[in-house]
Parts: sequence; structure tokens; C-alpha cells
Amino acid sequence: MHPMINTAVKAARRASAIINRASFDLDRLQVTEKNHNDFVTEVDQAAEQAIIEVLRSAYPDHAILAEESGASANLHDENENVWIIDPLDGTTNFIHGFPQYCVSIALQQRGQITQAVVYDPSRNDLFTASKGAGAYLNEKRIRVTRRDRLADALVGTGFPFSNMDALDEYLKMFKIMTQKTAGLRRPGAAALDLAYVACGRLDGFFEKNLKPWDAAAGSLLITEAGGIVGTFAGESDYLYKGDIIAGNPKIFAQMVAHLSPFSR
Repeated sequence: MHPMINTAVKAARRASAIINRASFDLDRLQVTEKNHNDFVTEVDQAAEQAIIEVLRSAYPDHAILAEESGASANLHDENENVWIIDPLDGTTNFIHGFPQYCVSIALQQRGQITQAVVYDPSRNDLFTASKGAGAYLNEKRIRVTRRDRLADALVGTGFPFSNMDALDEYLKMFKIMTQKTAGLRRPGAAALDLAYVACGRLDGFFEKNLKPWDAAAGSLLITEAGGIVGTFAGESDYLYKGDIIAGNPKIFAQMVAHLSPFSR
């Protein structure tokens, strides 16, 4: 593996050790509601700090963009290397003991995601990708599915949980995609959903209003596994726009055809 991937894996495993220890005694967790239905725990914060310590030890000049602590002081200093971190994607799942959450770490270099790690501590699934070198699950090469009909596809999604102003729009999308696919799933951790598209557990995925740390690592996994990631209009500026469709090339195109009216 690329040296930077090795460092990111080390950081992800360090964070996961904190998460796993806490999972055995969830009743003692201190939970804070950042916004409506948007939770953070001391586990999120401790895991994020562990990741940052590992990354800064290896790359002290790199910038950081993390969900809980935000941007590092040098992020806007035209820094060519930015680590994008979600220490615990799926916090609501975690605090309820629902085993669908992960650690997500990506490296953005000169505006492009070049390294990605998504680690599922409950299943010990390690997804990794380096730009131009393929995507892997537990060191075995992965590819997106070859399914070519949306009607046969299993598609993941996310729906509004904090800002309910978007709920009506989502219900319209939900109706369309329920009618057009073999099934919709909403597991509740976007980074892991994207990893599932990369390894073929899902044929496609769509969600609006994601943050960069939700999608950065998963998007590279998908493109390195032969898939496509774009906005609802099929464009490439999804990372900071936040509206994402992903899938194998044929499923992606069909999803864009149905969901492009909801682009912004």
C-alpha cells in the first residue's frame, strides 16, 4: 500500500479502538445534540483527536478538515495536502447500538482526492484506495457491479434528519426511486454506503446535502472500483456541493436521468 494509506489505516485503527471500547458500554456515553437529530459524543471527539495525532505526527505540514474540530489554521494557506476526516460516520446508529458506522479518512491533494480509507470497526472491514491504483476491501481488489438495469438495482440513500425543510422533496425522490428500482436501503452512514457501492453490495447511491467528510473517501473508492460519482445533474463538483449520485456507469446514468430534476 501507499505510505500515506498506511498512515491513514493506522489512524483509522487507532480511532476504531476507541469506538469499539465505547460500544460495550453505550449507556455511559455523554451525547450532545449539535442540531435537531444531529448528535456528537465524546467518542467522536476522542476518535477524531486520535486520527489527527497520527496524521500530524507523520505529516505535520498537512492541513486538516474534520467534522468535529473543523478546519486547521493552515487550511486556507494554499496547502496542497488536506486530510478530510469523519471520525465516526453514523453516530446516531452507534449510540443506539446499531452496527452500521465507520471511520472515514481521505487525502485531498491539489483539489483531487488521492488516498482513501473507510474502516468499519464492527465488521473489521477495511476499504482502501489510492488514485490510479484501484480499490480494495481487506486487501482484495473490488469492483462495482455489472448490473445494467435500474429496475434490478439495489440502491442506497440517505434522507433529511436535521433540516426537515427538504423532507417533501426527498419524499418525491423516494417515490420515484422506489418505483424504478428493486429496492431502496437507508442504513444511515453515507461513507459506508459509498464503500458498499464500490464493493458491489449496492448498485447505486444518492443523497442530498452531504458534507465533504461524508463523501471524500467513499467517492475515490467508487471511481477506483470502476464506478462514477457526480451531482444530481451528473457533474463533477459533488464534493463541496453535497448532492451525490454514485453507481456503476449504467446505473449512474439511469439515476441521473430520474433525479436530475432535483438538482440545484
